[in-house]
Amino acid sequence: MDEHGVTDGAVDAAGTGLDDLHAALDGRLADADARLLRRYPGEQARRQPVHTVYIPADRVGRGTAAQWGAQALAALDAFAPDPAALAAATGLDEAAVAASLPRVLDKLAREPVEDLRIDLEDGYGTRPDGEEDAHVAAAARAVAADLAEGGAPPYFGIRMKGMDAAGRRRGVRSLDLFLRTLLEAAGDLPDGLLLTLPKITSVDQVEAMAWTAERLEERLGLVGGRLGFELQIETPQSILGPDGGAAVARMVHAGRGRVTALHYGTYDYSAACGVTAAYQSMAHPVADHAKAVMQLAAAGTGVWLSDGSTNVLPVGTGADVHAAWRLHAGLVRRSLERAFYQGWDLHPHQLPTRYLATYAFYREAFPPAAARLRAYLGAGDGGVLDEPATAQALSAALVRGVRCGALAEAEVAEATGVSARVLTGFAARRVG
Repeated sequence: MDEHGVTDGAVDAAGTGLDDLHAALDGRLADADARLLRRYPGEQARRQPVHTVYIPADRVGRGTAAQWGAQALAALDAFAPDPAALAAATGLDEAAVAASLPRVLDKLAREPVEDLRIDLEDGYGTRPDGEEDAHVAAAARAVAADLAEGGAPPYFGIRMKGMDAAGRRRGVRSLDLFLRTLLEAAGDLPDGLLLTLPKITSVDQVEAMAWTAERLEERLGLVGGRLGFELQIETPQSILGPDGGAAVARMVHAGRGRVTALHYGTYDYSAACGVTAAYQSMAHPVADHAKAVMQLAAAGTGVWLSDGSTNVLPVGTGADVHAAWRLHAGLVRRSLERAFYQGWDLHPHQLPTRYLATYAFYREAFPPAAARLRAYLGAGDGGVLDEPATAQALSAALVRGVRCGALAEAEVAEATGVSARVLTGFAARRVG
């Protein structure tokens, strides 16, 4: 008899004779198991950009990303030449600014833009077909030249016009032209190619975009499944369907594995919900509700999330720049705290606060996350009993910090007791 009063014979009897039941259960749940793995494969292993920079197509040329970095560095020199001035301007802790600033300056000089979106939608407007064709082709050739010279951002692509009746022909025409020109100029489509579908009002439009991507792959001789796309969530219909269901959850799966990210569109969504212009913001309650639904829809699917933008730009007088920097830094921090690790930037002067707030966030999270993870892995003592899912989240935070430049691989390895490779694998593995 064991400590629970159960005889060995009872244990044997309870553990045998269940083969038929086990087999029946496996058969009964086989389809559900397969659907779960297919629909919820877990997080992507590749690096997610911390932002997307939107630039109208007619303003994109060779070296655009480097030019943005130079303008950002010039703005720091002009409006906040030292850590104390920058901390006062942004509202961030001076010690955090001083610790992060050297990394920020290096980032702005080396890789100022992580994701460039050539805009053919709201930021570009409606142009004659010949004019848009010329801008699309020129932008594709420009990024191909930057790719060849090693100066292209890690990610780039276009935001085409959407699948609504008024824009779909022009949108598909520009998409086809962009891909053809890029293939001709670069010889292949880079891994960092990203495409954004805006103004979505129905699941049908996502299905139509997936169908279009498949047809374009056939026309261009691409491998099936090569073209993925982001969904820009900027209409109430993309959050809540007429049946009261979460439309965005259906949209994620309607793309048949092609949906790569959900991007929140601050101003279109707020305006459609009746929010007056003065109060339209990433921090408005209607924005928080939409993003919470997006977050649930994307959880476990490997689909990235991106917050939107602020249209208050850091331009004008020193006081104007400082006020806009403080607002932007606060909104970036707010997004990060809510697990939106990407956002939009619309002006070169927003780059300093994008990276400063992001780096400060990860450097602040680093010591406690590393200590808890080290304890979880058995290499240290800790006062928190973490579960596997939390340990994975701790790993993911450190990996994100390394990938964006906030943390160094060596310091993370030393603090956690494991290599960056092990940490990356742990962060990306499927839990549950």
